[in-house]
Amino acid sequence: MNIKQKKEDKKVTVYVAGRIDTTTSPQLLEYLKEAMVGAEELILDIAGVDYVSSAGLRVILFAQKTMNSQGSMSVANVNKDIMETFELTGFLDILNII
Repeated sequence: MNIKQKKEDKKVTVYVAGRIDTTTSPQLLEYLKEAMVGAEELILDIAGVDYVSSAGLRVILFAQKTMNSQGSMSVANVNKDIMETFELTGFLDILNII
């Protein structure tokens, strides 16, 4: 998994590529914790993500809950397979997909 970020004032865009699974989700969690400090808007761009496990879903949910208390979060560039996962798990009701 590769992670990059772009910061503009209080807006942070985090670009993730690869798989978000049991092995990689702890790395993403730590990265997001640091990226969200002081952020009022988080965009999680997952254009390069081809798989999200339940561990990955927990990390995304953590980020959403954190950002709900300090601003907003959007998930961008969701592919068809991951969109189906979000739909089946009820995440479409929780996340702002752009």
